[in-house]
Amino acid sequence: MEQNKYTVASVLSIAGFDGSGGAGIQADTKTISALGCYAMNVLTALPVQNTQGVKKIYDIPTQAIKDQLETIFEDIYPSAVKIGMVHHAALVELIADFLKDYTGHIIFDPVMVSTSGHKLIEDDTIHACIERLFPLATLITPNLDEVAVLINEQIDSLPKMQEAGSKLLQLGAQAVLVKGGHLPGTDLSSILLSDKGSQLFSTDRIDTLNTHGSGCTLSSAIASYMARGEAFSTAVGHALDYVNKAIQGSQHLLIGRGNGPLNHFHNPQKLITYDMD
Repeated sequence: MEQNKYTVASVLSIAGFDGSGGAGIQADTKTISALGCYAMNVLTALPVQNTQGVKKIYDIPTQAIKDQLETIFEDIYPSAVKIGMVHHAALVELIADFLKDYTGHIIFDPVMVSTSGHKLIEDDTIHACIERLFPLATLITPNLDEVAVLINEQIDSLPKMQEAGSKLLQLGAQAVLVKGGHLPGTDLSSILLSDKGSQLFSTDRIDTLNTHGSGCTLSSAIASYMARGEAFSTAVGHALDYVNKAIQGSQHLLIGRGNGPLNHFHNPQKLITYDMD
């Protein structure tokens, strides 16, 4: 008797490496898996880093990245794609050319500044991201340091976050989630903006240093919920809640000597399967 066949929601992370396990493709893989999706990776760079910061970045040959993309797509077509660290212009061009006909959702986390304040990419790469990846992305998810790099303006309030999001839409983004985690105060607020308007998301701030990789985690969580078929704003809300609980779940953990990682598996889900019949 023939058994039923099942498919899964697959999410491809195109991102850099983190040997300490808290950010990059490691955080993405943990997040995607914890949310019941099937995780795949294309490695774009090899940063040497830990919870205290990035020490050095080694390049991955552009041809090797192209080969990775082609090999994944010829075998497993992703339900959603998350893009993280793309640290030189030629890589941006390659990814944009490859994904120009992709039919799923693309979540782009413009990784430009590390948690320790280290600028990770050059100006020509920033311009390439704006010109080539912003128009392709369903959503971009910059934090306030990255917003400052993108629009050359410091953001220190919710009204300025709203204005900054509007400016990013004018630069060609389809939708923007401006993350306000770097603002002072007891609330942690983010603003989602698109041509349909804006929506404010707020949670209580958790007193902890364990936030390493929170941006990577959030963008891959949004991609996962969208791969599962969630509506756009619902996926963003669920992803923000997941990150908040992952931070809360790591609050009393001591991993590393700097900004520790999130607890991605605070409430793991089994792989979600769909009956092909």
